[in-house]
Amino acid sequence: MPRKGPPLTKLFLSYINIEKGLSRNTIANYANDLARLTHFAYQAHKPIEKLQAGELRQFIAQLHLEGLSPATIRRVASTIRGFYAFLVLDDYIDISPTDDLNTPPPVSYLPTFLTERQIHALFTIPDVTSAEGSRDHAILELMYAAGLRVTEVLSLLHKNIDLRNGLLTCIGKGNKERTIPFGRSAAFAIEHYVAAKPFPLKTPNSHLFLNNQKPLTRQFLWTLISRYGAAAGIKRISPHTLRHTFATHLLQHGAELNHVQALLGHADISTTAIYTHISEKYLRKSYSKHHPRAT
Repeated sequence: MPRKGPPLTKLFLSYINIEKGLSRNTIANYANDLARLTHFAYQAHKPIEKLQAGELRQFIAQLHLEGLSPATIRRVASTIRGFYAFLVLDDYIDISPTDDLNTPPPVSYLPTFLTERQIHALFTIPDVTSAEGSRDHAILELMYAAGLRVTEVLSLLHKNIDLRNGLLTCIGKGNKERTIPFGRSAAFAIEHYVAAKPFPLKTPNSHLFLNNQKPLTRQFLWTLISRYGAAAGIKRISPHTLRHTFATHLLQHGAELNHVQALLGHADISTTAIYTHISEKYLRKSYSKHHPRAT
């Protein structure tokens, strides 16, 4: 069954625009490179996320036959690596098909995460005395508390939330159901928001988060989080950032990798392991800053 929602290439371009802060010209080059790959996938009669390593090698070889310069081909290959790294990172695919491409690696695609101070600053921005602000505060708290994907937030129903026990149930990638705990801070934010909703809009099978009495859209959520991030002085933030921050902070505070894997709903622990690289970098920076004989 074909996946629903925006093209994955468009999501990737939004990701690098918001989280990586690349120049307009660089993003235009990425878009052109992905347009080439999309055309190749169309000719192969396959969704772009289903292309395999052999097909990607064939695509690179085709670029040589078309007479593209070596520098351009290296750039296209770098774009492809970054694109499939993004698909793995956000759970659209389990394994990148680019691992054995004989091309230079792209810039780092380690996920962006916020500090605990930035999280606190972000959560103080919504005006919780208003209905919209109360909703937005609940969204931010829950995304950080449970590490939810965008689609999982958008599809949450009232019956999926157990406020008494601090548990939520969501349907993740591959239509797999998982139960995730969340803390009192998120529970309080949700209670405050739900209490302000009109009664007919909080039946068990109604969507939890609404805008003008309609379920939220992906674009609405991206805009909402980006706006609050800017107000909190955070230059680059997206819904993915809160999920990445959830995982990174758990590991920084001693959580087991396999536990974080289960909470994120990753099929392969190697996908979760990318967050250990962030934690190691964070620990090294902290060590260098605070140990008296680090330098």
